[in-house]
Amino acid sequence: MSTDDQTNTCSFHMSGALPAGGDHLGGTFGQSPTLDSWYPQRLRVELLHRNGVDADPLGADFDYAAAFATIDLTTLKSDIKRLLTTSVDWWPADYGNYGPQMIRMAWHAAGTYRIADGRGGAGTAMQRFAPIGSWWDNGNTDKSRRLLQPIKHQYGNALSWADLMVLTGNCSLELMGLPTYGFGGGRLDAWEPDDGTWWGPEVWDPHAVASPDEMVSRDERWHGQNGDAGYDLQSPLAASHQALIYVNPEGPYSNGDPLGSARDIRITFTRMAMNDEETVALIAGGHAFGKSHGQVPASDIGPSPEKAPIESMGLGWHNPVGTGSAEHTSTNGIEGSWTPNPTQWDNTYLENLFAYDYEQTKSPAGALQWTPTDSEAPKTPDAHVPGQMNPLMMMTSDIALKVDPEYRAICERFLADFDLFTLAFSKAWYKLTHRDMGPKHRYLGPEVTIADDLLWQDPLPDAAGYSLDEADVAALKEAVLATGLSVSDLVYTAFSAASTYRDSDKRGGANGARLALSPQKDWAVNRRTVPVLDALRNVQAAFTATSGGREVSLADLIVLAGSAAVEQAARAAGSDASVPFTPGRVDTTQELTDIEMFEWLRPIADGFRNFVSERFEEFAPGVAPEAAFLDKANLFTLTAPEWTVLHAGLRVLGSNWDGSDVGVLTDHVGALTTDFLVNLTDTDLIWTKDDETAMTFTGRVQATGEARWRASRNDLVFGSNAQLRSIADAYAGSDGQERFVREFIRVWSKVMMLDRYDVNGHKRYGAMAA
Repeated sequence: MSTDDQTNTCSFHMSGALPAGGDHLGGTFGQSPTLDSWYPQRLRVELLHRNGVDADPLGADFDYAAAFATIDLTTLKSDIKRLLTTSVDWWPADYGNYGPQMIRMAWHAAGTYRIADGRGGAGTAMQRFAPIGSWWDNGNTDKSRRLLQPIKHQYGNALSWADLMVLTGNCSLELMGLPTYGFGGGRLDAWEPDDGTWWGPEVWDPHAVASPDEMVSRDERWHGQNGDAGYDLQSPLAASHQALIYVNPEGPYSNGDPLGSARDIRITFTRMAMNDEETVALIAGGHAFGKSHGQVPASDIGPSPEKAPIESMGLGWHNPVGTGSAEHTSTNGIEGSWTPNPTQWDNTYLENLFAYDYEQTKSPAGALQWTPTDSEAPKTPDAHVPGQMNPLMMMTSDIALKVDPEYRAICERFLADFDLFTLAFSKAWYKLTHRDMGPKHRYLGPEVTIADDLLWQDPLPDAAGYSLDEADVAALKEAVLATGLSVSDLVYTAFSAASTYRDSDKRGGANGARLALSPQKDWAVNRRTVPVLDALRNVQAAFTATSGGREVSLADLIVLAGSAAVEQAARAAGSDASVPFTPGRVDTTQELTDIEMFEWLRPIADGFRNFVSERFEEFAPGVAPEAAFLDKANLFTLTAPEWTVLHAGLRVLGSNWDGSDVGVLTDHVGALTTDFLVNLTDTDLIWTKDDETAMTFTGRVQATGEARWRASRNDLVFGSNAQLRSIADAYAGSDGQERFVREFIRVWSKVMMLDRYDVNGHKRYGAMAA
């Protein structure tokens, strides 16, 4: 380089000018506007790859169950309880005990669960991330988690944040006198925010009077008016307001209406899989502890963690008044405690609620709350000012328990029998904090045995003491194929058995053979399976009669029959492939099947089976079937390539729920070919909608207009979406057939094994194929 070149280079760097201009940086990687800003209605296929192994610092081989087993749970609980009563200056403990605020943290982590799609819950510690961690209702839970950081660092990766948060809630209850019902570890942390779960139609309002981060709105998620017969909350939502965990404690629209609050409570808690008794137990039990904080108006509180300045280091809701904590704390805006002894398990919450009349008052922050009208009513000690006594406080959602007849009757039972109340709260808390964990054999640790099998855990009988061997499997495959059942019917039945699985709360799947029980056997989408199940029962009976005492469960036989059909389909396409099969499934009973809870697994749409309910447009206005299909792929833990391969294979195997030819883009039904992908991407075809609903389409030869194929939106999306089409191209080429067969068998096996936690344990990245 010449001296002049060196001089010019130095001048360029010092002046900030660039050789071709553009000396002002306008944006960086990931900065808005992004693809979603320009095309907000596009199908976000990339969501299937969130929270993958690349985001996980522990890697795919980390065995959490083995790591958790190294912890002495008794010592861990002692360490947590010691921390709970060790107050620190930067966030002093109310009454010298962090237990109440830790109960709130754990409750709010678990309380996001909803039965409609199984999403939410404490299972992945999503409270650490936006949006949940920055919801107005989670104000100052960031302080609770920061207080727990020394425990988390002490035990390292052997203790997930998700397990630590729930266990700390349990320890808090025990420290204050409640005998808990048990604890199961095994929750695996997520490593990035959940950007896919739909939390409601409301959006952030930058012009909100209070903090714009609160987003506490309810207008768009409800149908009808509170009190009307048609009053209903959009599915799959459970919370009554955006950015709240349950209901507004001041009543709907902060209007102080206890009866309206009771209606919201019943809908919300029911959507979170709680009955009336569990609902009362949770509210009354939770409000036996601690206090609410409302010293400073919301408009004076700083932004949430996600919007706080960088120097806040992840802590939000800065309070500029006084110390910003202790007696100056403000969280939800309501101020006071429910009981005279907020760190002791007792029945004074219900005693005080029913012994006194209450009148509406305002907190220092301006929130609506209730105070006893009787000046002789008990007082509660101030959490931080020695010697100061304050009036009792009730929220509108507390008064709701008095005015609703059903809730009142339950409260009166609990008032009369404290032991009954104690057990009810312990069991409801256990359900709340474990509801999203799936079957009990996923639970880890020595306290699991404390709790019995409960119906909400979808219990299964114990497996038999023997297992099918290779000869048994071969004989059963031969017997299944000898029935004359078609490849399509066998594949359809096996897939239908597995199709209820959802990874969100680890429910559903083929294990248990609930396909043969109510309510699943009565669903329209499963009618095609009924004669197949009858035939398989005959195979089952014949095997039992000739096997010398060995038996095959119907659950195993359904999956094995599907595997035999896939192998035959592969042979029909020229591939001699074997489908892995892992026996050990069991058949459950009708008595162990909660019909109401399993009704939530009934599909409104299932793209794999080309099923769209007649109620779909009424039930899901504005939701495209392909969006529901993406949702299903996510619940199956499928990647975009897995989704594409599974769908393409099921179509050529004739997997439509009604046996129609819609989307079956092959002349060789029952052969595992790439025909669906080849014909879907055929450039000689032009697709036109069959009617204005744009639900089905006809593919015609462009040159002649001849109708060649019919397909649904669930089919065309694999050709219209750029990401899915690129995957289709990878298999539609001349070199794609063998790879397609291998991948279909792998994905098929994955889906059949999704619910086999007795085999898979706590694997994070997909189920075992064999």
